[in-house]
Amino acid sequence: GRARVSRWDGRGVEEEEEEGWHQLYPGHIPTSPLQKALLAAGSAAMALYDPYRHDMVAVLGETTGCLALPNLRDKMKHHPEGFRILQERPCIRLSTLDMARLRGLPDGSLGREYVRFLEDNNVSPDTRMPPKFVDDEELAYVIQRYREVHDLMHTLLGMPTNMLGEVVVKWFEAVQTGLPMCVLGAAFGPVRLSARKLQVLATELVPWAIRSGRNASCILNVYYEHRWEQPVESLREEIGIFPPP
Repeated sequence: GRARVSRWDGRGVEEEEEEGWHQLYPGHIPTSPLQKALLAAGSAAMALYDPYRHDMVAVLGETTGCLALPNLRDKMKHHPEGFRILQERPCIRLSTLDMARLRGLPDGSLGREYVRFLEDNNVSPDTRMPPKFVDDEELAYVIQRYREVHDLMHTLLGMPTNMLGEVVVKWFEAVQTGLPMCVLGAAFGPVRLSARKLQVLATELVPWAIRSGRNASCILNVYYEHRWEQPVESLREEIGIFPPP
């Protein structure tokens, strides 16, 4: 029979009628537990071989997040700002950002420093892949939101997009989210670093990232789109992120 289906399309929630079986959201690919295990193994191998294969990292996150994603969703549901995000489903894309306004904000504000990070590192929020293998529409949004705020974590943590910076951010995110993908990146990312960088990582950056991750409130409970004018230092203090070493 026909049923009215509410779905999230990456830009908002729309309702439409469909007959019979329907995708949980656009792009969703249903998979069995065995298929997820195979995808997880293959994507983990490729991500370890080439950490910059963001598509493989994305697949790994979706196929191994069955415990962490519901936990993150529940944290959002029990927090006023996080609950509002779940209800309104904002998306961070070039199409939703007023880049000219953000560039015009004062130095040190979240919006200005976020744009500076994007431009200095030649990255774009539009490169974040939409979810495919998460078999729950709401959890699919949770992992999509996590991906979209990843660059904001770089901004708040003061970390570049080189391998050292990515490893530090992954340690912070591993403590914060419990996503196996983050744990794997944090544990195996350092193998590509030089001895000097490994020493800095082990003695300064990782201890700081772990302490900040434990001390900070859930990073998904911040409606960043409403915080562009807030100073980065103020937001760090509010969330509980210690100043970068």
